[in-house]
This record gives sequence, structure tokens and C-alpha cells, in this order.
Amino acid sequence: MSHRSNVPVQGPASVPADELDGFREVQRLAYACAEAVAAQLRPGVTEREAARLMREWLRERGVRDWFHLPFAWFGDRTAFTGFRVPLQFFPTQRRLEPGMPFILDVAPVFQAYTADIGYSGCLGLNPVHDRLLADLRDHRELILHGVRERRPLRTIYEDVDRLMVRQGYANRHRAYPFGVIAHKVDRVRERRWSPRIAGFGTQSLRGLAKDALHGHRDGWSPLWSPYRMSDHPPQPGLWAVEPHLGFRGTGAKFEEILVVTATDAYWLDDEVPHVKRWKEAGLTV
Repeated sequence: MSHRSNVPVQGPASVPADELDGFREVQRLAYACAEAVAAQLRPGVTEREAARLMREWLRERGVRDWFHLPFAWFGDRTAFTGFRVPLQFFPTQRRLEPGMPFILDVAPVFQAYTADIGYSGCLGLNPVHDRLLADLRDHRELILHGVRERRPLRTIYEDVDRLMVRQGYANRHRAYPFGVIAHKVDRVRERRWSPRIAGFGTQSLRGLAKDALHGHRDGWSPLWSPYRMSDHPPQPGLWAVEPHLGFRGTGAKFEEILVVTATDAYWLDDEVPHVKRWKEAGLTV
């Protein structure tokens, strides 16, 4: 079991335990939103409608700022089929059909804490999607093991790629901007007015830019990518990690926070939907 919520984080760049509780609570809020909306999905619902339901659910519970507004992808869009430009990531009028996979991705900021989660599901039976979800377990273990060993982030990325090849899958997080598998998350200063740029909260973008500036000076990047900028050991802090598998028009991923200290790493919370599914299926976690 990797969850250590009662153990103080040690190291010079540690996150205080009370702050970890804040990040854990907003991550649980985001997952509760995804599960609530997933339960409402029916044939004919569009991606835009699903994204609106997530936005409304969280606003009703006090969310006023975002790392990014909710995304929803249905069918072959879960595997980013044909994605070439950033605008293709935004929700469309694609309608959900029986047997279709879907991904809900939401990143709220609540009481100055940030979460960024990805929830994969399917409307009815889909054995391929079930296999993808089960095989994501190996990636969660591989990533944690690599970070604990202090392997360079770029090397861990390559390890994930090799595992996907052995499993027979395509790497779909490479389709994200800069090919990222993860990015750092931090606390965000609360403001009465929270503007957005292309669906991303300016406060969160400002924090990421600040990390990028400091990281460039010190030799690290807040974006975990396959490029030279990630050729450094894991940087202490909180990382939203999202390995994304694709197979013939079906995609699945999880996204959750990984806590990295100067000497160790662990997942912020093991009470997340994908881990619960693995346990229910009798898979070792």
C-alpha cells in the first residue's frame, strides 16, 4: 500500500501534512464529481453536455477557479484519434453510444488547493476497455518505483513507453502538448475574480510559469515530458500523473497526484476509483 497520509513528509522541499490533506480533499471532490456525472451518462449525451454537468456540479459545491475547465472525450476520441491541434481536445458534439468508452478530466481549484484527475469509464460492456483499465495498474507501479529510485523523469517516461509496447498499446499522452505524462501542481492564491485563457485558469498558469522559470535556472522542468528538459531526477513536490493507453480507437487513463519528497515518493491517496476497481477485481495493489 503506497498511501501514507499519516506520515509527515520529510525533506527540504516537503509539503506540510495539513496541506497534503487539502490537496487530498480537493482530489476526492474532483473524483466524486466525475463519478456522479459518469452515473448520469446515457446514450445521446454529448461531450459538451458532460463537461457542463461537471462544471455545474463543482460550482454548486463552491468551486470558482480551475487549473483547467472540464474535458470529456467519447468513443475513439478517448484515444485522441486524429488529434493534431490543441483545439481538438475541447469537448465537442460527439454523442455517447452503447459500448462507448469515455474519459472525464477535471481540474478544480478549491480553497487554494489544486487537483487534476482523469476518470475512464464505458457505457455498458467493452472488454477492450476493461483490459486497458486493468493494465494501467502496472504503469502506476512502474512510475512509483522509478521515482523512488530517483531515475531521471525522462528515463521513467521511456520505461512507460516500453511497457506499453510490451502490452501492445500506443502511448496517447504523447499527443498532449509537449507530450507530457505529468505536470507539477501547487497551491493557488484565492482571488475574487479568476479569469481563464483557453480554458486554463490564469492563476494556475502563472504558478506553472513561475516553476518553469525557477526550474530552468536550476535545471529541472515542471512538465514531465520525453524531451531533454525532463532529463533530471524527480523534483520534490506534487505531480499530477496521467499515463494514457490507446488501442485501436479505445483509450483509457487515470490521473492523480504523486507526492515526491527529497528521499521518497508515494501516491497521495489510494482511495481513488481506479485503485478501488483493481482491488474489487482481485488485482494486487
